[in-house]
Amino acid sequence: MRKLSAFLTGLLLMGLVPAAPAAESGGVAYVVTYFEVAPRVKDKAIEQLRAVARESRKETGNLRYEILQRINQPDQFVVLEAWKDGETHAAHLAGGAAKSFRENLQPLLRGPYDERPHTALEVGEIAAKPGNDAIFLVTHVDIVPKMKDTGVTLTKELAATGRKFPQNVRFEALTQASRPNHMTVVEIWADRKALEAHSVAAHMKQYREKLLPMSGSLYDERHYRVIK
Repeated sequence: MRKLSAFLTGLLLMGLVPAAPAAESGGVAYVVTYFEVAPRVKDKAIEQLRAVARESRKETGNLRYEILQRINQPDQFVVLEAWKDGETHAAHLAGGAAKSFRENLQPLLRGPYDERPHTALEVGEIAAKPGNDAIFLVTHVDIVPKMKDTGVTLTKELAATGRKFPQNVRFEALTQASRPNHMTVVEIWADRKALEAHSVAAHMKQYREKLLPMSGSLYDERHYRVIK
């Protein structure tokens, strides 16, 4: 038995026996995807986004499928997805709507389709709906690895506090599945006035100050509006 085990281990290391797939983590599967298109075809990209959003929202396990356009840079987009679990997200990726969208979008892109699976750090109500004047903030937070735990704690506290701020619609802290020292903070504010009030709030300024010494890159905050 010991010889057989050693033999199989050797085959695995040589790639002759496939490794078992990683176990799916339980809970909601979040996905944040960034992409940019050539400016002249942005309206065509919006048509394709609306089509895939309509179909994706009908699929089993979909909790949210939001398509966003960056304010003042309308050729840049973000897709925010939430699925019941990893299995329903995997089924979506294998389905016709997702495949067709990727194929049709490819000729319009001027950079890679940057899809980043996430898990929850600190989230609120999944079903919260933004109004017509709502502004989305999507922020990438990069913590140096040795300070990851401290950065995670700070970011979770920010999300929990931010949800209590007046006119907040959503405040989520997510972590990238493959790089746990990289986080995404998703905020929705009722309007620009509410966003600006929060941006200068004491707890927000303290977060930015504490974050700076442990940041691996610039605090990358981007403003978007939802595409209906």
